[in-house]
Amino acid sequence: MNAALKPASVSAYDVAAVRAQFPILASPVHGKPLVYLDSAASSQQPATVIDAVADYHRSSHANIHRGVHYLSQRATELYEASRHTVQHFIHAASPREIIFTRGTTEGINLVAQAWGRSTLTAGDEIVITAMEHHANIVPWQMLRDATGAVLRVALMDRRGELLVEQFTALLGPRTRMVAMTQVSNALGTVLPTQSLIALVRALAPQALVLVDGAQAVPHETVDVQALDCDFYVFSGHKLYGPTGIGVLYGRESVLRCMPPWQGGGDMILTVSFERSTWADLPAKFEAGTPNISGAVGLGAAIRWLQALDMNQVRTHEQRLLGRTTAALLQVAGLTIIGTAQHKSGAVSFTLQGVHPHDLGTILDAQGVAIRTGHHCAMPVMTFFGLAATARASFGCYTNDADIDALVAALQHAREVFG
Repeated sequence: MNAALKPASVSAYDVAAVRAQFPILASPVHGKPLVYLDSAASSQQPATVIDAVADYHRSSHANIHRGVHYLSQRATELYEASRHTVQHFIHAASPREIIFTRGTTEGINLVAQAWGRSTLTAGDEIVITAMEHHANIVPWQMLRDATGAVLRVALMDRRGELLVEQFTALLGPRTRMVAMTQVSNALGTVLPTQSLIALVRALAPQALVLVDGAQAVPHETVDVQALDCDFYVFSGHKLYGPTGIGVLYGRESVLRCMPPWQGGGDMILTVSFERSTWADLPAKFEAGTPNISGAVGLGAAIRWLQALDMNQVRTHEQRLLGRTTAALLQVAGLTIIGTAQHKSGAVSFTLQGVHPHDLGTILDAQGVAIRTGHHCAMPVMTFFGLAATARASFGCYTNDADIDALVAALQHAREVFG
């Protein structure tokens, strides 16, 4: 590997050295330098990840777990090595607790279907928060409709802060599942996840807890054992890895009691026309040929990120968040949506007189990539009385020049729309 592409290991965070490892950041857009501020939707990939996926396809591609030939054995080794990488990354107790999925959405659906359909009965309660992504709402609605369970929603205030007292009041003897985001994708709010889980353990000890960590893992160290959650889900494409790959962590004692969600190859131990028996964890939940190259890329992305100092990454991103917030508040007619005390690297906003989609188009012409829309969080938009917002979100490669370009583009948009 080219020395220039290796993760920087320096005492002070060197964002220029980090940026140099992302080939796409050197690509012009509409004749202007790319300013990529949409990492909450999909982060970009460093060259080491791109190379790892390409190298797999060039030299190691075969199906896994089933072949005795060299390529199959090699592919299996790479796939399972990534599982171990994930295990250590989130501090799981065993690789058996790591299930590869297509992403956060599939991980939540797997739990809702495999655990929920076999467990819940009419009147059992599922608690979620008002700031969830659709992926942590719709599967529970489907489960509610199938089982007669009750879906309860913990509310938030106008700052985008969870109302903890109201959350606490929802917990009781019928609570069977609490599913919460760790970081809101639409507002950037960081929830006090560990203390919320402690409340669940104290007030509803019979309940399981699922944490949507999609927006957390790129920005902070995660320890699922310290959190004391039963399930934790995240996606590779927000973690500097490929699309179509994600992770469901499940506490082993819980996973063992769950039936499989899908049937087919690789999740079976025996099959006859009369009955089938299931393979041990984690294979029981990985039916069919998986996204092998995606798993390889995810492992490479995690190892790349681990080579950085996550404390420095977080400090860098928090400084950018403060700088961006202060700068946006100086733009006439701009309103920030979501002003929680603790936020991660995302800022949602509206600009008076300009529809967010029009704003996104104007900014794109300036080379500035932001996200506009409801961010798969329509209940959040409804709460604030909005159809959509614009959102700028950061990654480890975001720098001060990106923020300056965003502000300049917003000022230009003000001029265009008068």
